Amino acid sequence: MKELLFVHGRAQEHKDAGALKGEWIAALREGLKKGDLDVPNLEGRARFPYYGQTLYDLVHESPTVADVIIRGAAADNTERAFQQAVIEEIQRVKGIPDEEVEAILAPEVKARGPLNWEWVQAILKVIDQHVPGGSGVSIALATHDVYSYLRNPGVRDTIEKGVRAALTPGVPTVVVSHSLGTVVAFNLLRREGKAQGWVVPLLITLGSPLAINAIKAALAPIEHPACAAAWFNAMDDRDVVALYPLDKRHFDVDPPVENHVKVRNHTANRHGIAGYLDDATVARRIHDALV
Repeated sequence: MKELLFVHGRAQEHKDAGALKGEWIAALREGLKKGDLDVPNLEGRARFPYYGQTLYDLVHESPTVADVIIRGAAADNTERAFQQAVIEEIQRVKGIPDEEVEAILAPEVKARGPLNWEWVQAILKVIDQHVPGGSGVSIALATHDVYSYLRNPGVRDTIEKGVRAALTPGVPTVVVSHSLGTVVAFNLLRREGKAQGWVVPLLITLGSPLAINAIKAALAPIEHPACAAAWFNAMDDRDVVALYPLDKRHFDVDPPVENHVKVRNHTANRHGIAGYLDDATVARRIHDALV
């Protein structure tokens, strides 16, 4: 019988792993109901490696970490450049004009340039004001967490340990990942999947930032994981984390990723996992891969 692996994203600290798994399953069941579908023994077949508290403990060292990251005080120049690249790309894709950013800045810091953190802070403030469901603080924290996973071997190894243990060589496992979890799932499956003997009938990525240029560059070379027979990606175009579909233009892999870009995520930030798993098309793809 095929198994199901959930790979969650960031901001899951101070939560109970069993309760979180239950929330994912409940949302998926809502999506299945929309198509009059069912998956036998869904709870028993699902694996939910929880790394939320570990990630928080490794990356967020104090209660004031959000304020520190927004000020840029916690980052070296390499991380600042990464964060600036991601946040400026969000600005461009969401159509935020430079004039709105400049209006927030003092005259002496209006020049856009490398490591101009005042400019980045201003973009985040405009996102707060003008992007529905957008949160500058959340974007800065999410970018920090992605950077920490990509560039800090201790963080990466700790997160991947649990995900790796949830995959059994030779046992077909449908992998459903969300947000930061899509970066983790892609990176681990691409790097180790074939050698480990993992069999993934379908990789599903939801609300994925994989096609953002700085993230894609950090993950290069971009390849379809050899262990995954197919790849399905779903996004809401209002989700500020999932800027692009994983299509030929933005994420060119062979075989290509199947994209579903018409999700209407009902969560407040258009990014929450419940608003992806209860989408009828997403639920059907999971169902069809499992039965």
